[in-house]
Amino acid sequence: MDILPILTTLRRHKTAAALIVFEVALTCAIICNAVFLIQSRIARMQRPSGMVENELLRIEINGINEKGDSSALTRSDLAMLRGLPGVKAVTVSNQVRYGDSSWNTGVRLTAEQKLPTANASNYMADAQFVETLGLKLVAGRNFKPDEVINFDEFNKPDAKSSIPATIISRALAEQLFPGQDPIGKNVYTWGDDPIPVVGVVEHLLRPNESNGLSTAGNSMIYPFEMSYNNGLYLLRVDPERRQEIFKAASQALSRNGPLRILSEKNDTIEHMSDKYKQTDRSMVWLLSAVCIALLIVTALGIVGLASFWVQQRTKQIGVRRALGATRGQILRYFQTENFLLTSIGIVLGMALAFAINLALMKYYELPRLPAVYLPMGALCLWLLGQFAVYGPARRAAMVPPALATRSA
Repeated sequence: MDILPILTTLRRHKTAAALIVFEVALTCAIICNAVFLIQSRIARMQRPSGMVENELLRIEINGINEKGDSSALTRSDLAMLRGLPGVKAVTVSNQVRYGDSSWNTGVRLTAEQKLPTANASNYMADAQFVETLGLKLVAGRNFKPDEVINFDEFNKPDAKSSIPATIISRALAEQLFPGQDPIGKNVYTWGDDPIPVVGVVEHLLRPNESNGLSTAGNSMIYPFEMSYNNGLYLLRVDPERRQEIFKAASQALSRNGPLRILSEKNDTIEHMSDKYKQTDRSMVWLLSAVCIALLIVTALGIVGLASFWVQQRTKQIGVRRALGATRGQILRYFQTENFLLTSIGIVLGMALAFAINLALMKYYELPRLPAVYLPMGALCLWLLGQFAVYGPARRAAMVPPALATRSA
């Protein structure tokens, strides 16, 4: 179809055409970035934590003016908890995924290294940590009993001990030793003593994303015997009996050490995960609603403008029909006209989409918009434009030539 008559007509309706172009451009820019953000949020929610979340309980208990041996009381707690029916494994850790604290440190490959190669979250727990959380060892081994050292003793001013081993996540291993086997290699974190890597777990996310999404999978486990004063109990239980065991474990801990109070943060890990992801879910729904609203408004704008133009061009349509133009040609005329306007808007929208993404990268530290979202957005708007203009274009094609000429 010759587009010269279409361009001539559009030049006579510059304001209306410009409004549609602007509307399409704005919609394209927002849709591309919104869909990218939606996909990023969904991917973030679907990341495997590495834990068997539906089997885990978190119980924290705090002492009140205690003067006794907290380590001995912790061992007593562990023995009691492991004896409860339905409990598969128990450990004490300084932190857990979906928690509000995060112990972190820089990781170096040599003692002389000034700047760390990576930053990692530090989980401190005994040899039952891997089993309790259901972590999958993909290389190496778990801690040996004689490698676990008491955290309080380690922190004494005159202590001479060093960390005998560490287990790291695969994400951290790939960053520290790309393309290499990390087992047996040394890392340096606290001080200048080397810490040999003895195992690699498939996934272990940080407690939270306070250090950024790019390093969310960087974690390492130290073989420490933690007390309840500087840690929390993690219980792996039968999923069907979680509430029953949660209540029994809380009561047993209170009886075992009367001068202690249970934390209000105690919960199942699955429920903690659900609450942690609530913000992401809300953002997904909000952005989805924005996308749908924008598409509806854009479609209505195209329908309204096309209907107005059909009404204004009744004489022109009648003359073309009288000169032999078929209904299909009239229909394609309006579809082509809309395609041109939409295409101009899409080109401008792509440039605007990159500008918005650069602002988001600068002020909110979001990743760069992948180029694949631009053709996806363009295809969506092209289809939307053709669908929206079809009704008015079909009405134009149905105008009888005689009626059109009489209205002149």
